[in-house]
Amino acid sequence: MTDQLTTPLDEIVTIDGLDFHCQDWGGAGRPIVLLHGLASTCHIWRLTAPILARYFSVIAMDQRGHGDSAKPDYGYDFASVSGDAAGLIKAKGLQNPIVVGHSWGGDVALELAAARPELVGGLCFVDGGMIEPSTRYASAAEAREQMAPPVFSGVTIEEFRERIRPRTEELGAGFEAMVLANFETLDDGTVRAKLSRDNHLRIVDALWDHHPPELFPKVSCPVLIMPARQQSDADGQQWALSRGETVAAAEQLLPRGKTVWLEDSIHDVPIQRPELVASVIKSHIDSGYFDSRTNPPPGQG
Repeated sequence: MTDQLTTPLDEIVTIDGLDFHCQDWGGAGRPIVLLHGLASTCHIWRLTAPILARYFSVIAMDQRGHGDSAKPDYGYDFASVSGDAAGLIKAKGLQNPIVVGHSWGGDVALELAAARPELVGGLCFVDGGMIEPSTRYASAAEAREQMAPPVFSGVTIEEFRERIRPRTEELGAGFEAMVLANFETLDDGTVRAKLSRDNHLRIVDALWDHHPPELFPKVSCPVLIMPARQQSDADGQQWALSRGETVAAAEQLLPRGKTVWLEDSIHDVPIQRPELVASVIKSHIDSGYFDSRTNPPPGQG
């Protein structure tokens, strides 16, 4: 690989008066937009993006409130955050891009494709795109409690590195850098999440009102569902069965949907198995899966 493909260009794109940090990985060909999940940053694509950039034009963004992007105390509803992604696509002049979303980023991509079908040529849900807390928790208050971020007050950078050391040893040295990109180190040596607790909870509130099954039929572009699973995990068999039903239902509701299970993979599969994520996306682009589009049902789209 050339340096162009291994070292991204960091840039700021201004959308509706807010500054968004992006990493442009270069490359040529079909444009790909990468959206990270909740409480993450564009750095989660650090291992996957350069592989894709060998063949395609790749850009990743820090979403609103995250990383080095603007952090207003408003606009965390899906209309706003998907509008940010739409703004990036228009600002960069991307034609028919494939939008790849990890976790919550997949749900942002879903909202974007349903609301602005003319901007999106295809979607990839990387272990995401179907988050619906209202089916899991009894109330919005319970969802807030269960999905709230950990408290890092008083935790030093050294203590934090020790906390994540087992995962660093498992996933490699790059894992630490990707995780640390989510935090800033204060003058007293302690860490603070770049996504504030208040903004995190604003996103949880938006997820409570988010119902993917209502959006799936409105998506006219091809969708590649890429859920991660570990079939050897005996403790998670019942959960896996339920999740399998959710994935199957999504595939049926999408006008054009296809599922490729990422076997032996964890939720943070872009870090754990970047080659797998990139190869599944590439093979479907190469095969022409994203070259056709269905018409949305009458009155939708």
